[in-house]
Amino acid sequence: MKSVGKIVGILLLVLLLIVVGLGFALTQLIDPNDYKGEIQDLAREKANIELKLSGDIGWSLFPWLGLSLHQASVASTQTPDKPFAKLDMLGLSVRLLPLLSREVQMSAIRVEGLNLTLERNAQGKGNWEDIGPSANSSNQSASKEPTASQDKTAQPLKIDIDSLIINNGRLDYFDAQSGMRFSAESLQLTTGSIREGAAIPLKFSAFISANQPVLRVSTELSADFFIDSANRHYRLDNLRASGELSGEPFSDKSANFVAQGQLLFEQSAQLAKWNNLKLSLNQLRASGELSVGHLDKAPTIGGQLALAEFDLGQFAAGLGTQLPPMADASALKKFSLSGQIKGTKSSLALENLKIQLDDSQFSGQLSLADFSKQALRVQLAGDKLNLDRYLPPPEKTAAQTSKPDQGSGDTLPKSPTEASWSDEPVLPLKTLRSLDLALELTLEQLTYQQMPLNKVQLKANAADGLLGLQSLKAALYDGSLTANAQLDVRGVQPLLAASTKVVNVPIERLLEKPGQKSPISGALELNADVQSRGNSQLAWVQGLNGKANFVVKNGVLPDANLEQQLCTGIALLNRKTLSSEQRSQDTPFEQLSGSLNLVNGVATNPDLAIRIPGLSLKGNGQVNLPVLGMDYRLGLLIEGDTQADPDPACTVNRRYVGMELPVRCRGSLELGAKACRLDKDGVAQIAARLIVDQYGEKIESKLDKAIEKKLGTEAAPQIKDALRGLFKP
Repeated sequence: MKSVGKIVGILLLVLLLIVVGLGFALTQLIDPNDYKGEIQDLAREKANIELKLSGDIGWSLFPWLGLSLHQASVASTQTPDKPFAKLDMLGLSVRLLPLLSREVQMSAIRVEGLNLTLERNAQGKGNWEDIGPSANSSNQSASKEPTASQDKTAQPLKIDIDSLIINNGRLDYFDAQSGMRFSAESLQLTTGSIREGAAIPLKFSAFISANQPVLRVSTELSADFFIDSANRHYRLDNLRASGELSGEPFSDKSANFVAQGQLLFEQSAQLAKWNNLKLSLNQLRASGELSVGHLDKAPTIGGQLALAEFDLGQFAAGLGTQLPPMADASALKKFSLSGQIKGTKSSLALENLKIQLDDSQFSGQLSLADFSKQALRVQLAGDKLNLDRYLPPPEKTAAQTSKPDQGSGDTLPKSPTEASWSDEPVLPLKTLRSLDLALELTLEQLTYQQMPLNKVQLKANAADGLLGLQSLKAALYDGSLTANAQLDVRGVQPLLAASTKVVNVPIERLLEKPGQKSPISGALELNADVQSRGNSQLAWVQGLNGKANFVVKNGVLPDANLEQQLCTGIALLNRKTLSSEQRSQDTPFEQLSGSLNLVNGVATNPDLAIRIPGLSLKGNGQVNLPVLGMDYRLGLLIEGDTQADPDPACTVNRRYVGMELPVRCRGSLELGAKACRLDKDGVAQIAARLIVDQYGEKIESKLDKAIEKKLGTEAAPQIKDALRGLFKP
């Protein structure tokens, strides 16, 4: 038996030597470079590839099946002169004997100078899409496919590769339809041993650039790659990608980023996950989880996201966006966010959202309902928001620093200078026309220009160039405010319209200033409907049209008993003493109302009425907003004590009853009260009336005597009446 075993061993050794000898002979006697033409024909026939082998082909047969290519390129047979792949060198080798047991054992795979140029033409077809088996080869391979039973019993393929190295690679992509360009250069990829079920160390680096928008990225990536080919599961553990971003989105500044976590792809379930997500971009820190399902059909996105508190203004500045100055220098210092992510390939939503903005808390949801239309949907509820913090800081306006012609007090000012109203465009019309927005906002308290609006409900939308504030409802002090507005930017000139209604709002709360009491109190009711056209301050003022009216109910001048002071003055003129006691310390308004008619920026007020006990004031005139001028008449009527049982000392002489003291205000609005003075024409009429009242009977008597003397006693009565009329105001 030993002899038999020895013989068998010798025979196996001889066979092995013969195989090695044949392998050596084949590699020495057969040069694969002599078969380049056949190899290229085979690639053209079987794979529809135009393969160009410009360099040498090296090979080995046993115990490693080795191959090395130099200066090779690949193109579609449809465009043979435009290769989409080139390489300087490819080297690999496979151990032969393990292949018999369906094991692929390879030494290092090395690729040098790989250059991929991928393009889509104007019809959307890629230059790589024609690559693949021809119809004949497909039919032949289909006929040779194993049956289901054979496939089930087939042993799974095992892969064992020492390493994969790609040096100095490059990828270029261009889409002729969109004009988009993308490139990745200095591609470096290095792996450790590639074995089933074992961690595969992976390192990658590249410089990436794009043109829509212009963006540049330098990045490095490291991870441990796991392969479970039997279950078709693939995983990247200990993933860490870092680098630097720059380009148009960052105003040519740079931003540093780090991304970490675990990436998982389950091919059988068509599911990808990013677990333990950690992302940083300058000061921003994000964490959460992300998953994408139904990858083979209609992808769906889910997960959670949280942004740790950070300084929003500082973050924006680091990305090259300088936010405008705000009244509160500490605004936007605290911002954080958390919520659930849901989305599809065309939409993305943040639900169960929690937002902190400085001292304000919000909840609700934000969504982009349609990426192509940038359709934004917002539903938020908050506790409080002080808008005054985020408004521009107070500063002198151009009208304050550069005064237009104010007029003399007798004439209106000339046309305003540029300092009065700017003609620079205000609204970004192109952006507004493309805006697609639906907004619902509720707030417990909203502060705007120091007015506390409570229980605020706001609805607004924008679509197809029509923007609307559908409704704004709020409690304002003890009253209410409702408003709606619309901006139509579909035409050449934008059209603005707004309506406002104020009910039972304490006017003293609107007029009071810090450290000062309001000069008046009462319940204000206001209705206004206005509209205008244009896209500048000047155009809006010149095109302002509409109506407004107001009334103050239960009005009071606090701490000012004007009635008592007025009666005291009248008593002095009458040389009498007041018999009644001093009345209330306040002066009630019996009437305070008025209305405005706006036509092309000129506001006409025909019916200002102010009435307090013993005194009334009437007003009518115009305020010309385009030239910042006014022409207004006031009539002051002293009535005295008008009660049922008046104080005799506070009665007005009958000659002055119904007589108004005329005042005219004419000139620049900036002159204020300085533009007001007694109306000369009105004063002349008063003087004439007083003269007639005091001397009228004497003049008429003397006039009658003079007429009779000159014309006789038979003079016509008509002549006497006509001459008497000359002395009546």
